[in-house]
Amino acid sequence: MSNERTEISSLGEFGLIDHLTQNNETKLASTILSVGDDAAVIDHFGKQTVITTDMLVEGIHFDLMYTPLKHLGYKSVVANLSDIYAMNALPTHVTLSIAFSNRFSLEAMDEFYEGVYAACEKYEVDLVGGDTTSSQKGFVISITAIGEVAPDKYVKRSTAQKGDLLCVSGFLGGAFLGLTILEREKRIFAETGSQPDLEDQAYIVGKLLKPEARKDIIEFFATSEITPTSMIDVSDGLSSETLHICKQSNLGCIIYEDKIPVHEEARQFAYKLELDPTACALSGGEDYELLFTLSQSDYDKILLNEQISVIGYMTEAEEGTHILTRGGNKHALVAQGWNHLKR
Repeated sequence: MSNERTEISSLGEFGLIDHLTQNNETKLASTILSVGDDAAVIDHFGKQTVITTDMLVEGIHFDLMYTPLKHLGYKSVVANLSDIYAMNALPTHVTLSIAFSNRFSLEAMDEFYEGVYAACEKYEVDLVGGDTTSSQKGFVISITAIGEVAPDKYVKRSTAQKGDLLCVSGFLGGAFLGLTILEREKRIFAETGSQPDLEDQAYIVGKLLKPEARKDIIEFFATSEITPTSMIDVSDGLSSETLHICKQSNLGCIIYEDKIPVHEEARQFAYKLELDPTACALSGGEDYELLFTLSQSDYDKILLNEQISVIGYMTEAEEGTHILTRGGNKHALVAQGWNHLKR
C-alpha cells in the first residue's frame, strides 16, 4: 500500500459516502432501492423479516494495534450475520454507520470498506445504507443486519425441550487463544519494542481476526429438513450461551467435557500457555459458532456431519446446569463469559 494520505475533510461527508459506495453493487432481487436515497426499500416477497444490530467500539471490542482495518470491516459484518443465522434465517442486507476521528485517512477507510464488501460478497448480502460522522477520538462501528425467513420458521432461545440434544458447530476456544497471543505480543512490543512472534499460529489468530459465520450449517438444516428446537450464536463463550438457552427455556443441562470440540492446534497452544483448553472453550468468546438443541429423533440426520458435535442434553430445570469432566466429576456450569465491559 502506498503511503499517501488523503484527509477525509477534503471530501466532506457526502463526498466520503459517494467515494466509499461508488462501487457498491446490489445483487439481490429483494433490494428495490439502495444507497443514495433517504432510505432503502426492501421487498422480502412474503418472508418474515429478521433484524439485528451491533455496536463495536475501539478499545473495547477491537484493538487497532493488531487488527488490520480490512479484517475489522470483514469481522464487523460477519458478527452481525451470525446473529441472523442464529435465528435460522438467511441475511440479505446490511447497513453500516461509522464514527471516526481525524487520525483516520481516506486510505484507511477504503481498507475498512474493502473488508466490508468482501464479507457482503461472500455471504451474498447487499449493503443498502448507513451514515458517517466524526468522533472526538477513536473508531465506532454500528451495523444492522436484515434477514428473511419463511413464515414462523425462525428459531428462538426459549423453545428447547427436556431430553433435547445440545449441539455445537465447528470448534470452540480458538478466538480466545488468538486474542491471548496477540495481547501478549502487544505487551512485549510495548515493553521491549521487539517484533511480534505469532509462532505460526495462523489458525487461532485467524479465528480472532477473520471469523466466519455458519451459513453452511443453516443450509444443511434446510436440505436435511432439520429445525433446531432452540439456537444461539457463540459470541460470549459456551457456558454463557448454554446458560442463556437453559434460562430462557426453563431447563437444566448436562455437558460432557470430552465432547466439547477444540481444534488440535488450539489445544496444543493452550497447553503451551498452561491454559486449560476446556476453560478456553467455556469462557472464551467470539467463535461465532452455532449452539443449538435438537429433538433426539433428528440425531441420525446429523450423525455424518463432521461440523456438528453433540456435547450434552437438556434436563429438568431442577437438575441444574452441569459439566461432567473427563475424570467423572460433576461441576456447576458457570458463566465466566466474555464481558466487553470488563476487558
